[in-house]
Amino acid sequence: MAPRMPDRRLGWTPLHERYDTAVPTTTPDRLVHAAEPGAPLVEPPVLERVLAAALARGGDMAEVFVEDRQTTGAALDDRRIEELSSGRERGAGIRVIVGDTTGFAHTADLSESGLRAAAEAASAVARRGGGGVRTVALATRQPAPPRALVLPSSVPKARKLELLARADDAARSAGREITQVMAGYGDSRRRVQIASSDGVLAEDDQVRTRYSVSCIASGDTGMQTGFESVARTAGFELFDDLDVADVAQVAARRALAKLSARPAPSGELPVVLAGGSGGILFHEACGHGLEADHIVKDASVYVGRIGEQVASPLVTLVDDGTVAGEWGNYGVDDEGHPAARNVLIENGVLTDYLWDYLRARKEGRRSSGNGRRQSYQHLPMVRMTNTFLLAGQEDPDELVAQTPRGVYVAKLGGGQVNTTTGDFVFGTTEAYLIENGRITEPLRDANLIGNGPEVLRRVDAVATDFGMTPGTCGKDGQSVPVGCGQATLRITGVTVGGTAA
Repeated sequence: MAPRMPDRRLGWTPLHERYDTAVPTTTPDRLVHAAEPGAPLVEPPVLERVLAAALARGGDMAEVFVEDRQTTGAALDDRRIEELSSGRERGAGIRVIVGDTTGFAHTADLSESGLRAAAEAASAVARRGGGGVRTVALATRQPAPPRALVLPSSVPKARKLELLARADDAARSAGREITQVMAGYGDSRRRVQIASSDGVLAEDDQVRTRYSVSCIASGDTGMQTGFESVARTAGFELFDDLDVADVAQVAARRALAKLSARPAPSGELPVVLAGGSGGILFHEACGHGLEADHIVKDASVYVGRIGEQVASPLVTLVDDGTVAGEWGNYGVDDEGHPAARNVLIENGVLTDYLWDYLRARKEGRRSSGNGRRQSYQHLPMVRMTNTFLLAGQEDPDELVAQTPRGVYVAKLGGGQVNTTTGDFVFGTTEAYLIENGRITEPLRDANLIGNGPEVLRRVDAVATDFGMTPGTCGKDGQSVPVGCGQATLRITGVTVGGTAA
């Protein structure tokens, strides 16, 4: 029986499908200039007074989230620069919690009067009456230095554009069938400051840089595409060790290989997932189902299963926002709690869920550092960071050699999941047929269709070649950067939605 259609609010998007994230943003002139290096976005005494105003009419907790985000983006198409943009967004979101009710307001006015107005608006939604004054004492401020050696804002735009031109030349050198090359560059710096009536006062300075190449190859079978990207929570030093020509040639090779691709088989087959991008499957297949908001709403197949064997003993699943440099890395989450390493499944046994402040508070426990939001205009929710399966002990080549017939997936594309049932659908962007223990012909793009808990149980071998992949995770209309990964592994059976008879 075909699985139910997944909930499309939850999905992984490859970075090339979010190519134009650097959208110019208009901000008032008085907010354009950044604070002095090391200075807070808003002074702590002001935050204390705003929090007190937010709780003046009653409330259990008040929080101020301040954000200053700068972005730069550039895009090349057929040797021409099609986009060169920069943007700036600055503002604050204020929430007040009273019992099970949350009031929320946001503003681009970071003056004390602007923050107080937003605080009173949030309080009006959540207030329970009672009046009075509540004094808020914040923790000592600890400035957060940017985790970047070279701030992208210090690099001339001409140097960034040179990277795009180099990609075009390198991709076209891979073969005359390459008829179109698109390259993209993007960087962002996101400074955040979080203060709450619980005494939290935290800051973070997140710098991210990405580079991507997409190629089109034309031949007797029509047009085929190939894509590759590199993205790190780092500055322009990303390009000290990265040869952008290599990125372009990988994208070109993928496009060229598809010119001779045959239709993918259909039906249930063993699948070998190459190290790196296969982790996207587990991000969707089980990661979302382990987020506590789905758990408390009884909308996950993993509700009430702590301590149960939910996967193969070879599966240990970790979510870790502390992994330096990976796309989902940060110092503190968007509620001011330190990023953490959280083991969710250990040797196949479910050990915990992911928690934000709100869900943890209801359950009488602490946040796991997974409260995230797209911007100051959004409420935080439980989100993954860098989610991955730990490496095993097998030789990756042996996993293929021991598979008489199946599909080797070198790269997965986007996917979606229904957390209530665990059913998922994924697209492949680079896959090959396995015949007699050998990787043979390339396959046209197809879907992998299955059920998360069932796939976890069917993992029968995990190799040593661990790798990570960056991407964008969408949930309830919000998108955040995440990483996922795994070593090469084999699943004994997954439904392949190909077109071959």
